[in-house]
Amino acid sequence: MTDSVQPFEFNQCVSILKSTGSRAKNLVEMRRAISRIDEESIFHHVHQYFLKGHMLEYTNDFSQWAGESLEQRALAERLSCIDPYTFKTIDAVRNEIIREIDDFLSCSPEPGDVVKGNEFYFNQTVSLIFPVGVKTKNLAEFLVAIQHIDSGSIYYHFYDSRVRLGEGIVDDFSRWIEHTLFRKEIADRIRAIDPFMHSIESIRHHISEILEEYVRADMEGVVQ
Repeated sequence: MTDSVQPFEFNQCVSILKSTGSRAKNLVEMRRAISRIDEESIFHHVHQYFLKGHMLEYTNDFSQWAGESLEQRALAERLSCIDPYTFKTIDAVRNEIIREIDDFLSCSPEPGDVVKGNEFYFNQTVSLIFPVGVKTKNLAEFLVAIQHIDSGSIYYHFYDSRVRLGEGIVDDFSRWIEHTLFRKEIADRIRAIDPFMHSIESIRHHISEILEEYVRADMEGVVQ
C-alpha cells in the first residue's frame, strides 16, 4: 500500500531581494505608494515578514516602520493587527492597510517626514523554488522530515501555500495528510495552528507535537 501512496515532496524557498525604486519619507507618500505598488511588493513586506528569521514587536514591515521611524505607535499597532492570512487576495490586504492609514490620518495630525536615512524602501522578492530531495510516504517519515527540514521549506509549505493555493487557510502539509493519507483529524489540527501568531520554528514545534502523538498511537496499535 505504501508504494501506491503519492509521496509528499519537500521544496525549498529562497528569496532574492529586488528594489522597486520607490521610497517614502512620510505617511502620505507611503499610502500613495502602497496603493500603486505591485502585489509582489505587498507580499514581500507583509507575508514574507515571517521568512526573515526575526520576530519583532510588529508583524509586518509597514507597521515596523510606522512604529520605529515615524514614531507613531498607535498606527503601528493598528497595522500590526492586520492578519494577512484572513484575506484571500493580496489586493484585499493592500486595501485593509490603506483603510487603516486613511482612518488614522482622518483623526490624527499628519506625521512629519522621518529623519533622513530612515525612509521606507519598497522592495519585492524573486522566489526560487526547488526540491530538496526529501520525499515521505507515511506519517512517521513525514514527522522526521518536519523535524529536520530547513525553515525555508516550512515557510513555503505552511505560509506561502495559503496565498499560492488561494484558499487562505489551507497549507500543503494538511492538504497532503487529508487527501493522501486520509487523516482528516490530523489535517484539521494542523490547520488550526495560526500562522500569524507563531514563528517558523514555533510552527515546526507545534506540527511535530501533533504528529508525534499520532505516530506513537499508530505504533502502539501495531504492537497490540
